[in-house]
Amino acid sequence: MYARTSTTTATALLGVTLMLPGAATASAAPAAATAVSVSVSAAASGGPLVIAHRGASAYAPENTLAAVERAGELGIDWVENDVQRAKDGTLVVIHDDTLGRTTNVEQVFPGRAPWRVKDFTGAEIARLDAGSWFGARWAGERVPTLKQYLDAVEANSQKLLLEIKAPEQYPGIEQDILRVLDQEGWLDTAHVQDKLVIQSFSADSVRAVHQRRPDITTGFLGTPAVAELPAYAAFTDQINPSYTSLTAGWVAAVHRLKGPQGKPLTVSTWTVNNAAGAVRVRDLGVDGIITNNPDVVRDAVG
Repeated sequence: MYARTSTTTATALLGVTLMLPGAATASAAPAAATAVSVSVSAAASGGPLVIAHRGASAYAPENTLAAVERAGELGIDWVENDVQRAKDGTLVVIHDDTLGRTTNVEQVFPGRAPWRVKDFTGAEIARLDAGSWFGARWAGERVPTLKQYLDAVEANSQKLLLEIKAPEQYPGIEQDILRVLDQEGWLDTAHVQDKLVIQSFSADSVRAVHQRRPDITTGFLGTPAVAELPAYAAFTDQINPSYTSLTAGWVAAVHRLKGPQGKPLTVSTWTVNNAAGAVRVRDLGVDGIITNNPDVVRDAVG
């Protein structure tokens, strides 16, 4: 996750979204949409959720199964990931839309710059080493498919904050993601009510998920102006901003609104990696903290 979308861009995206026909609203949501909001229950328990960013990515290579496992070893229930689509339609878990930073793609496929995810098949991506860049002990870690990632999260009895990464590059990826989630049993009542949030920097992408499955908790990544928040509340349950943009007044303004499931909007902020920062955003009233160092943040905020 990173701050790709400025307030101006987010506003432009929202404007496009609201002019499309058939806009989903709270009144259009089916009965299933009354599911309990994940973050509201977390806030009510006395402290913000702690969410492992790309897994426990301070301690293992990001977005790998090793990072999921490390988060589990630390006792962290929630992990965040990034999903993109390979050339053949395979959904893979990786942050960048190019493969160079976190794999050895330049050595394995030297003539295929700029090494974009969408230019490689799932089988080709599966050949890459996604761990050595982080440290020798992780040599041989792979870029997981979404299915593999879901299986690992489920095996650890964890929960998932799934980010749709760069959806403008992958038309229809929302439907593809929902199909895999369904195939893997992640769209049953238990998962939808308590174990899954889908988010994106793209307002269009968030609303596409909401239109197809209004019962799924969704999140918009960004910091819309207070005046714009009611429009977002028509299709998202969370507004998830960078910690650098937070004020107590803004968080309170979000909490005053109800999302499409009829519950107060919630706020999960990113990416907070030290105790002092965790305490600061907790005191601003956030419902969740997304962090590379989930043990540090958990110990700081309780």
